[in-house]
Amino acid sequence: MNRRRLLLTLIAVAVAWPFAASAQDAIKIGAPISMSPPGSVTQGKEVRDGLTLAQQILDKRGGVLGRKIEILYEDTQGIPEKGRAAVEKLITRDKVVAIVGEHASSVTLADIEVAHRYNIPLMNTNAWSDAVRLKGYPQVFNRANYNSRVAEAMGEVIAKMKVKNVVAFAENTDYGTGQAEAMKKTLARVAPDVKFTSRVLDRAAKDFTPAVLPLKSEKPDMVVTIMIPPASYLLMNQLYENGIAPSRQTWLYDGAGVADYPEFWDNVKDAGVGLLSFGLYHPQMTLSALGKEVRTLYMEQHKREPNRLIFQAADSLFLVADAITRAKSTEADPVIKALRETRFEGSQGTVTFEKEQGLYFQTWKNIPYITYQLTAKGQQLPDTLLIQGPGIELSVDKLMRPAR
Repeated sequence: MNRRRLLLTLIAVAVAWPFAASAQDAIKIGAPISMSPPGSVTQGKEVRDGLTLAQQILDKRGGVLGRKIEILYEDTQGIPEKGRAAVEKLITRDKVVAIVGEHASSVTLADIEVAHRYNIPLMNTNAWSDAVRLKGYPQVFNRANYNSRVAEAMGEVIAKMKVKNVVAFAENTDYGTGQAEAMKKTLARVAPDVKFTSRVLDRAAKDFTPAVLPLKSEKPDMVVTIMIPPASYLLMNQLYENGIAPSRQTWLYDGAGVADYPEFWDNVKDAGVGLLSFGLYHPQMTLSALGKEVRTLYMEQHKREPNRLIFQAADSLFLVADAITRAKSTEADPVIKALRETRFEGSQGTVTFEKEQGLYFQTWKNIPYITYQLTAKGQQLPDTLLIQGPGIELSVDKLMRPAR
């Protein structure tokens, strides 16, 4: 009797095992991000927070195909070679079914070569370089903003402000030099009378004074910063300390969207007052039901307003999850096919991916953006002066000149 009972038990376990394993095995998603210098640790943390929120929301809804999501993180240090190695490991050793989270253009350009070689879908979270799209890889999809869109937005503002002499400082990355080049082309078209000069700075430098001091005699009408932290904070402080910008004579315009980072005011203090900024999120923007859910959950957990990276990262995971659900598979080809046909109500709007090769290939083309100004020290995003946004016509007359 005991032997018969044991045999029946073993048979039951054997029959149930594949189903239990199928239900319990998590879907592995790889996330290469900067967790240590010289990469932007700030961006890396925000991206991770956004992915975590999306993971929590998906798991609360029962997961994807009845399975939980497991995110495997790798530190790229913001270095292309590290990113390439990280993606290789995630795909070949960890067996992830998709890559999300990358936020540095130079690293992303390395990452996508690996994803392309192994035919694994990659959702670009925050790499702005146009070159990522121009590669035309069928595995790569872009929730991220792109340099040409920033250049068009900033070019419109600069033309309306009627400034004549603009100096841009760009970091020595694909993002930085790419945005500077895009701005040059845009201004030549929309504001041909503007004298535009761009200068490349080493993002790892500890002192930008030699680059800043010549502006005292040049007296530009505007200085544009195309750098991410910590380099951007250092540059802004040295521009302010040397009396160059923001000032009554010279506007300071940030093209990297760093003013909504949590530690911004801790690092720039007085140097941020009067700053004009391109941005991708403001509390006055309309959020979808999903976006409101992300915002509410973030504010409950972090006690502050989210920034753009939270929504971009969350959407990156939601988009992959949606494609897996529609494909009814985690296999690469069905998921890539499903991603191409995406029409998903993301946190900030309906996301679709362009199919024509070129600048917009597999990119969310019409990403909403804003232009705003910081008018007081320590001012938080909801209180900033919004001069342009979805449904808000550009009005440069609202801009306030710094007092000094």
